[in-house]
Amino acid sequence: VPGEETLQFRGIDAFSANTAYMMSAGGGTVSRIYRTDDGGETWDLQFQNQHPDGFFDCMSFWDVDHGVLYGDEIDGQFYILRTEDGGRSWNRVPASALPPAQEGEGGFAASGTCVTTGAGGRGWISTGAAERARVLMTDDQGRTWTDVPVPVSGGNGAGLTTIGFLDNLVGVALGGVIGDNQGRTENVTVTSDGGRTWTLGGRSRLTGPVYGSSWVPGAPQPTVFAVGPGGADFSVDGGFSWRAADTRTYWAISFVSADRGWAVGPAGRITRFGFRGG
Repeated sequence: VPGEETLQFRGIDAFSANTAYMMSAGGGTVSRIYRTDDGGETWDLQFQNQHPDGFFDCMSFWDVDHGVLYGDEIDGQFYILRTEDGGRSWNRVPASALPPAQEGEGGFAASGTCVTTGAGGRGWISTGAAERARVLMTDDQGRTWTDVPVPVSGGNGAGLTTIGFLDNLVGVALGGVIGDNQGRTENVTVTSDGGRTWTLGGRSRLTGPVYGSSWVPGAPQPTVFAVGPGGADFSVDGGFSWRAADTRTYWAISFVSADRGWAVGPAGRITRFGFRGG
């Protein structure tokens, strides 16, 4: 995007070789949403945050028309936007359809994976930076949301950073204490009932917090990768035990098939991961 060198692009959702959405994170008007319909040759600005305290964290789409965006709380209310027309218009979910936000509650934008969507209008958001970490859930494409507590430490700079689902039942939510890159706090929670209840999974092998995660489509076992300042780990039992894949720092990861996954880290580093089981 010419002339926008200060933007930090955190999330991209693609639906074809031509159409994709991109979100930028930052305070005030730096938080924006773009769309391309020509495979990324050009990008059109669709929405720009105008609230001085606004900060976009992550977005996800159910299909090319229906999507949701999550940002840090403003004045005690969650900032969640919805679109039903491919991003041509974005509308904020009213407070009456949301649980109250805790002071400072929001997401961690580093990996762009603090919100995820599933079949049948299901969706989940992982929160942090407040007294209690929790997961927000919807089953009507983001029109209404409920909250569920999770058994990880909360507090300023702590909580959940990323969430992902294998299907509409099995999921993981991960996080930790941001900035404590040598810490060993419990940072993995798992669910098998669509997010209604969460229990502790196995502690990841990497030190410090987890920033991003991705399930591996087509893997012979329920496999999920997790990345953070301490490296990259993977689990072949849905988050109950972990193995180390790399010790270099990563901010985000995404798999599109069992043998095609990419992680990004400092200084423009991109690493390709492939998983063949075992």
